[in-house]
Formats: sequence, C-alpha cells, structure tokens
Amino acid sequence: MTRPRAASERFVAQLPTRVRSRVEVIYSPILEIRPLNVVVDTGETRGLIFTSANSVNAAASLGVRRDLPAFCVGTATTGTAKGAGWDATMVGYTAEELVAYLLKHRPESPLMHLRGEHTRGNVAGRLTESGLTVHEQVVYQQRLLPLTSEAAAAAAGDRPVIAPLFSPRTARQFAEIWTGPAPLWLVAISEATAEPLYSLEYQRLKIAKEPTPKKMRKAVKKLVKHAMRVEGIETTD
Repeated sequence: MTRPRAASERFVAQLPTRVRSRVEVIYSPILEIRPLNVVVDTGETRGLIFTSANSVNAAASLGVRRDLPAFCVGTATTGTAKGAGWDATMVGYTAEELVAYLLKHRPESPLMHLRGEHTRGNVAGRLTESGLTVHEQVVYQQRLLPLTSEAAAAAAGDRPVIAPLFSPRTARQFAEIWTGPAPLWLVAISEATAEPLYSLEYQRLKIAKEPTPKKMRKAVKKLVKHAMRVEGIETTD
C-alpha cells in the first residue's frame, strides 16, 4: 500500500475478509502529506473547492470557515468535508467533472480552491478563464518517499506483489523507485495514473472502471484472485 498510512489502512479495512486473508499487507507510503501553517483569507469567498481529503483535513486544521458551501471531487473527499462540518456536495469523480458542473450551475463566486502544492487540472485557472472567478491556495505539501525496507525486500523476492496506485504523482514515484524481480501486479485508479506504470515490467496492469475507492477495491479483489490462479494457488471464489 503506497498511500499515506491512515488512508491505506482505511482502504485495506474495507477489502473483503477473504481477500485480506489471502495477502500479506505491506504499508510503504511513498507520499507524505504535510499541512502548511498558512492564513486562508476567505473574506470575499462564497464557496470552497476540495479535490482531495488531504485538502479538507488541512483546511479544517487551519480553521477555515465552515459556513461556506463546499464543492468536492469524489466520495471520500465529500464524506471527509461533511464530517468536518461543511455543507459539502459531490460534483463529480474527477477534476474534469467538477469543472463541468461548476460551469453549468454557476454558483455564487468567487470560490476558493484549497489544494496541495502539486495538482492536476488547473481548476482555478480554467474556471476563471470561463467567467467563474476562482482563487486558489496551497494548504499542504506532498513529499515523495522511498520504499520501506519491507517493501524493498518484497520487490527483491519472488512472491507476487500487488500494488494499487491512486494518483499520477504516486504512480510516477513508484515507477522510478521500484526495482527487483518480484512478479508485479498493478491496479491504477485512472488512465492518467496508469500511464507512468507502462515503463515497468509487470504481469498485469488493471485500471479501475471508475476513479472511486469502491471500484479500486473491486479491481484489487479480481487481481488477487487472478494472481493466485497464475501462481497455482487454490481459489474457490
């Protein structure tokens, strides 16, 4: 598991019990989230945009106003925002869907996109160019990390390794730091996430049908089953 530890543990906990019983879980976060100590000025802001749960958590720790509506990407981000006290609406699974929704419905603006220092989609710029004023502020950093010693040992072994990747940036990092002969089975949350992985030698690369945790879990389940069959391990489901 390459996500930050808390997010990885949540994902694993929601896998079917039968899947968890058939794998050894190795936690090796290759991205570390560091909230920034900044002042977020929302004096003129009429709504917030969250494209990750990390931005929600950072905003909450910074005391950003909860009386503003929040437009969110994905179920996890939306749920985190609701849990933190915002009136949150999920407006798509991707930044593209969020932009399309906001341009169609034109909520009161200006809006504020709170994000990490590395992001895709140029949400604020594209919306502003289309006449919906959106400011942006970086509220957390994303520091790349190497594989843990346990993960490196797995890479050097001969047992199949299944690695779910949840963002293009972590996929690029994974492609750069993964070495070793272990049979590699990859799951990508999107085509953009899969792209950096094509440079690796892998047994199979599966892309989730939708960029959601549910579809990622389903893809992992299928890959575990398939890997076990290929390795000659008995499976009945």
